[in-house]
Amino acid sequence: MVLGWGLLLPLGALVARFCKVMPSQGWPHRLDNPFWWRAHRVLQWSGVLAMTVGALLAWRGAQGAGGSGLVRLHAAAGWALCLAGWAQVAGGFLRGSKGGPTDHRLRGDHYDMTPWRLAFERIHKTVGWLAVAVAVGVIALGLVVADAPRWMLLVLGFWWIALGVAFSALQRRGRCIDTYQAIWGPDPMHPGNRIPPVGWGVRRPFH
Repeated sequence: MVLGWGLLLPLGALVARFCKVMPSQGWPHRLDNPFWWRAHRVLQWSGVLAMTVGALLAWRGAQGAGGSGLVRLHAAAGWALCLAGWAQVAGGFLRGSKGGPTDHRLRGDHYDMTPWRLAFERIHKTVGWLAVAVAVGVIALGLVVADAPRWMLLVLGFWWIALGVAFSALQRRGRCIDTYQAIWGPDPMHPGNRIPPVGWGVRRPFH
């Protein structure tokens, strides 16, 4: 669970937010950099797989066991995180069609930013970042409940601080580029450029 929610899933979220346009890419002359999507998918699927294995081991180990209020709280919050992780993977398959000039159909949920696509982006981003934030407390509580060695909590604490510093630095540098412009560029002929970007702190270099 620590591997999934403490390492892989937060990294995947950071990649999706800040790596849609790389500094050496030459955007907007080179569009639709596939790195962020491939890395995000590998990291999130690997994280959910690790989470699932951890959940199965925890479920087997808890059969017939009681527990204090903290144990029950950790279990309930942990299962809620598992549901969020599985829902995020399932939701990824419901993101709609892509469309755009590189698609022979042209029309698509993402290219046209249909209500379906807008709802997907709002839910996916909100649930994903909320789950990552909640996971910090759930993991810390789990280490306390398991009476884990103190160095583990210290190492994870430094790791989460490093992630927070990286998030803040990349956000200040304007690296959170709108997915739509990252893929199709800033030309106003594209329908998605005529509506505001989805999400907090998302930047459009050209309007």
